[in-house]
Amino acid sequence: MPAKGGGPGQSTHFPGLWTDLPLESLMTIGFAFTNDDFTGEILTVAQLNQAVGRLLDRSIPSLWVRGEISNFTQAASGHWYFTLKDSRAAVRAVMFRSRAQATGFLPRAGDQVELRARVCLYEPRGDYQLQADAMRRAGLGDLYERFLRLKEKLAAEGLFDADRKRAPAPLPRAIGVVTSLAAAALRDVVSALARRAPHVPVVVYPAPVQGADAAPRLIAALATANQRREVDTLLLVRGGGSIEDLWSFNDEALARAVAASSIPVISGVGHETDFTIADFVADLRAPTPTAAAELACVPREQWVARMSQAGRGLARGQTRALERASQRVDRAAARLVSPAQRLAHQRDRLEALRRRLAAAWREPQARRTGRLELAQFRLTRRVPDVEGLAARLRQLLRRLPAPVPRRLAAAQMALDAAAGRMRTLDPRHTLARGYAIVRDAHGGIVRDAARLEQGQPLALEFARGAADATVEAVRPDRA
Repeated sequence: MPAKGGGPGQSTHFPGLWTDLPLESLMTIGFAFTNDDFTGEILTVAQLNQAVGRLLDRSIPSLWVRGEISNFTQAASGHWYFTLKDSRAAVRAVMFRSRAQATGFLPRAGDQVELRARVCLYEPRGDYQLQADAMRRAGLGDLYERFLRLKEKLAAEGLFDADRKRAPAPLPRAIGVVTSLAAAALRDVVSALARRAPHVPVVVYPAPVQGADAAPRLIAALATANQRREVDTLLLVRGGGSIEDLWSFNDEALARAVAASSIPVISGVGHETDFTIADFVADLRAPTPTAAAELACVPREQWVARMSQAGRGLARGQTRALERASQRVDRAAARLVSPAQRLAHQRDRLEALRRRLAAAWREPQARRTGRLELAQFRLTRRVPDVEGLAARLRQLLRRLPAPVPRRLAAAQMALDAAAGRMRTLDPRHTLARGYAIVRDAHGGIVRDAARLEQGQPLALEFARGAADATVEAVRPDRA
């Protein structure tokens, strides 16, 4: 900062440095060290540099220094390293990332700047340097101070918070541009939009971007766009320039209008290193007007590619759905039977049941008949052949001598008696008198009516022939 003061014999004061401290005192600071402090023991170089560093920290407070930037380097960590010089001297300076981010511009070699810095010693090399806390362009101190004060005010109100910012519509129906009709930024934006998204209409809300009435006109253009509701995204753009040229975009009323806009606002003011209050308040900040146009919409080629991909996916999905439906129809058709087929199936089933029923009746009947024939055969084998025996007897009698006839007569009588008893015991003889043999379904002879049940089938055997019967009723023994 230029010194304020008079000629010889007058005190020269530095605002913000030491109150009532004359320039002469700055050159002859009385430090609180005595010779004994340095000569009482032998110091190492590191100890010496530490002592000098503490001395500078305690003795020289933060001050403003003006000079020209040279040897500027931005490290990967974000820290700035540069040299501040004038026509007679130079000093190294450093500005750490946390302070550099709040500067609002990126200095270049040859820029005249003013630093608020502390004097310190870089102990490894023994070089003294300036540790900058703030930087502003030289000659624009008042504007920059106003910029910082407004920035801090709006940040404290939450207008810069990320949670209140909205993402622009990825597929806007129309894009609005708030800028001057004569601005080169308008041509850049229109060219970029015509190249990336020729299908999106562009609506221009003209307003001056520089001058005393620029801020109110920009606010009116934003209000018009929000009232018409004909666009989905607003671009607030302007080309590069000095801080005075861009000052309209540092207007507090304009910042609040951008924050209150119901339509998302993309700010593209100046070049990449230029920052305005509108950039911090907008929903999205672009480094240039062309970049703002690129952020406002997705290129048409990408949408065409996405639509093609979606169409292919839809076609694949429809094909799979039709295939699954066809399989379901085939399975349903396989289970579906016509009435004629169902009746034919039922007829076949009834015929099979009829054959099984007939077979179930014939087989027991055949078994019963077979058992009866077997019993008859056995009975036939057991009945003696009376006529044959009689013939044999007569033959034997003829061979016997005369005295034998009496014995033969006795034997004949015995034989006749045995034959009579045999005829009495012969079942056919009994059947001939009107009796019948009753057999159950298993061929067993029924001797007790109490063992029968109503509806039970029976087989009746007579002297001549047989018959089947069914029990109608069971009567207990009346004996």
